Amino acid sequence: MVRKTKQEALETREKILDAAETLFQRRGVSRTSLQDIATEAQLTRGAIYWHFKDKAEMFNAMMERAKMPLEQARDAARLARPDAPLEHLRWSLLNALHSTVHNERTRRAFEIAMHRVEYVDELLAVRDRHLANRNHGLDVIEDGFKDAVAAGQLPKTLNTRTAAVTLLAMADGLIQNWILDPTSFDLMEVGQEAMEAFLNSLHATERKLLPPLKPEELACLGSAPLCRFGKPDEE
Repeated sequence: MVRKTKQEALETREKILDAAETLFQRRGVSRTSLQDIATEAQLTRGAIYWHFKDKAEMFNAMMERAKMPLEQARDAARLARPDAPLEHLRWSLLNALHSTVHNERTRRAFEIAMHRVEYVDELLAVRDRHLANRNHGLDVIEDGFKDAVAAGQLPKTLNTRTAAVTLLAMADGLIQNWILDPTSFDLMEVGQEAMEAFLNSLHATERKLLPPLKPEELACLGSAPLCRFGKPDEE
């Protein structure tokens, strides 16, 4: 009997999250009330509060539910290729793109997080979670780059933090733009090409293709007329 009660509670929790996901995508997070979610799920507000203390906790639970398959895939890749950190990094990021395209729940969660949430009032806690996840993601990616350096796949001079920030921004940007208009480009094809080009380009950090900018050249940024190759425009 206890086991049945626990199962029913889990089913109710999933029903609430399904309703929240639907309404958050349709209306936005800030414009959706707990009463709206209760009505959508055909439950009482009491049932909502039994599972979640507020909307922020519910939002975080919804995001955790969508994120879990990506984390499992990432861990599986690490176990399968412990001696190939770059390949593991590529596989993990491509899996995130694949889930965005083919997993409806993941796609909805990404769309809500990127385009349907405002960090105001009770949703400030959502912003804190977003930042915590972003920072954790950066740490994970940077660890992958550090492993690649240690394995001799990348030069020792590589700034692993900068590489991690760039790669995460690239993946986030691709997903955000694709969600805005899925017909504009093939996320898997463009994503794979872009990420592989970036990862392969990191070998160039050992031999700089461009000289570093001088202070006087940086000072030209935003000026009018603009400097051209470090020299003022000639009349």
